[in-house]
Amino acid sequence: MRAGPSSPAFASLKPGYNQAMSTIKVLSGGAMKSLMVEVVPLFERANGSKVEIKFALTSVLKKEIEDGAAFDIALLPRPELDALAQAGKIAAGTQADITRSAVGLAVRAGAPKPDIGTVAALRQTLQQARTIGYSDGPSGAYIADLLVRLGIADEMKPKTRLTSRPVAEIVAEGEAEIGMQQIVAILPVKGAELVGPLPGELQNIIVYAAGLAPGSGQAARALVAFMATPEVVRMIRAKGMEPG
Repeated sequence: MRAGPSSPAFASLKPGYNQAMSTIKVLSGGAMKSLMVEVVPLFERANGSKVEIKFALTSVLKKEIEDGAAFDIALLPRPELDALAQAGKIAAGTQADITRSAVGLAVRAGAPKPDIGTVAALRQTLQQARTIGYSDGPSGAYIADLLVRLGIADEMKPKTRLTSRPVAEIVAEGEAEIGMQQIVAILPVKGAELVGPLPGELQNIIVYAAGLAPGSGQAARALVAFMATPEVVRMIRAKGMEPG
């Protein structure tokens, strides 16, 4: 297990710690932030280890890991994590599903909530919107493909707003009339409201999984195991997700 002074690339979730404590470095997709900022302090109190965590786009973290970034746990969508395991960057057999996250649609707080209950209703809502927003992360790639499947990709291009920020933030600020992203990333944003999940026929469930770096020790394994405890499972559901 790696220990020692904090790297400037990582933001500590708990100020002040004994340098002799075991330090677990986590690289996590941004969609997990609202969950992990609550889980980590509980784990630190229960386990006595220190957790340092960096949140970023999946594509950014995947490249950092491929380039040799130091970490103990990667918390990423399962396809990217499995690709890293095949490349030897994640210890074989250590992948563990943590959460299942659906994609939803958000509007600005107080705005009328459009009908998205059927495929036809969603298509009409998108066509009638002045602007739409989605991310340049994994859920955004799904939305881009969804627009193609709905046959409206070309007409949506002029009014599409891509962002590396939480999509609901640009909805709250009025940059996009509606936004689509994982529900877990929508719920924490003030000034935006969740309309609901996209229709089941079109839904894309993103599974976030944890994997250990080669050489990670027992403290890292303990954090992954902690994510399956009843208390954390309740937190996962409160964030609009299901346990993995």
